[in-house]
Amino acid sequence: MEIEKMLEKLCGSTGVSGAESEAAKTASELLSAYTNDVQTDNFGCVSGFIGDRNNGKPVVMLEAHIDEIGFIVTYIDESGFLKVGSCGGTDRRLYPAQTVTVHTENGDIRGVICTLPPHVATDSSKTMKTDEIAVDIGCTSRGSAEKLVSQGDRITIDNKLSKLIGTRYTAKAIDDRAGVAAVLYALELLKDRETAYNIEVLFASQEEVGCRGAQIASFRSKADIALATDVSFAYTPDAKKHHCGEMGKGAMIGISPVLDRKISNELKALSEEQHIPYQLEIMSSRTGTDADSICVSHGGIRTGLISIPEKYMHTPVEVVDIEDIRAVSRLMAAFITGGEKNV
Repeated sequence: MEIEKMLEKLCGSTGVSGAESEAAKTASELLSAYTNDVQTDNFGCVSGFIGDRNNGKPVVMLEAHIDEIGFIVTYIDESGFLKVGSCGGTDRRLYPAQTVTVHTENGDIRGVICTLPPHVATDSSKTMKTDEIAVDIGCTSRGSAEKLVSQGDRITIDNKLSKLIGTRYTAKAIDDRAGVAAVLYALELLKDRETAYNIEVLFASQEEVGCRGAQIASFRSKADIALATDVSFAYTPDAKKHHCGEMGKGAMIGISPVLDRKISNELKALSEEQHIPYQLEIMSSRTGTDADSICVSHGGIRTGLISIPEKYMHTPVEVVDIEDIRAVSRLMAAFITGGEKNV
């Protein structure tokens, strides 16, 4: 399957942190094309193993997180409006007048986030706080809303995958379904090829609320090395260029105190040898990704990070370039077939 189709399926699945079952099911189905050994644990993490556990080869983990940011219903007021809390770092500037989907046990319900018309707003520059959000699903009383919606139901802002000019796409939840797609496409590239490693795949839950799934799953892992992939900041005119990667310039190879420098160097060497476009991402401390949890799990797992440049992170209109995802996949595949020969 091509990256675009994978991304469409993944972004079209719901998976707000702590309620990733639909996204996990989609990821499991896609992963099943490459291995019969696919499992979903009690925490919602999807894992799979490719290779022979008895062949003596080291194990490399390919990891991306499956959850997305969103909201959780905290209260239903007397007029039938839904009050919410954030699951992950939602962008409060974008709340008013968005169309949303409430994901209930009995199916999805459409709604809108309430906003005052500009004619009557006393301060149109004010940024709405999360506890000020009210979601209108069309009900006029608490009783009628409670027949449809329960406290704890998750809510996502709407935006299906859409193609922009060239190889760029926009959708909600590209963070980090783009990383999941990169891992899956790397497996596609590795079909019928000799590898230097056995492969353990991890699509982790609850990254957006503290990298919890990766921490738990990595504790069980037998991996010797991990390659995590997530999105990172791509340059836009309102950003500082030296703080960002550039879309279309390839994989962002992480350099950080928490990452294994030998792996980072190997990724750079492989990129240059095999003409895989890449750029460096320098971080002075933690990476803010699941790599931070993986590297300190199970006695320590040597970890590298390869990120995908993304515009408008944690909004409903995240944008990535398919060619950058492809570069990440090619780099993962190169590492797994070549091993650490340049270290």
